[in-house]
Amino acid sequence: MTMYKRLASLLLLLSLSLPAVALNLNEAMSALGDAKASGQLGEMPNGYLGVVSNTAQAAEIAKLINQARRAEYQKLAAQNGIQLSDVEAIAGQKALGKTPAGQFIQRQGKWQVK
Repeated sequence: MTMYKRLASLLLLLSLSLPAVALNLNEAMSALGDAKASGQLGEMPNGYLGVVSNTAQAAEIAKLINQARRAEYQKLAAQNGIQLSDVEAIAGQKALGKTPAGQFIQRQGKWQVK
């Protein structure tokens, strides 16, 4: 199962067990594409979203999605007997690779348009 499918499964579980948080997380997931396309958020090599243009909405989207990502990364690390940092690095490289041209990625600590 790919990491993204696992994340989707985790999000489904969260929506069943934590409706108040899941609603916000679902809203964040729905807003993610627009936030990335408009240059508010970008992918970082550590597997998490970063705020490119600091707005309250961008920060909240990143916070909620990064919490869900971290939970999934921790689960994958435990299941595979590897370090969390290794899962984060693998996820980060995949996310950077999958980021479409015109969106932001972070390289060597600096934001750049891919």
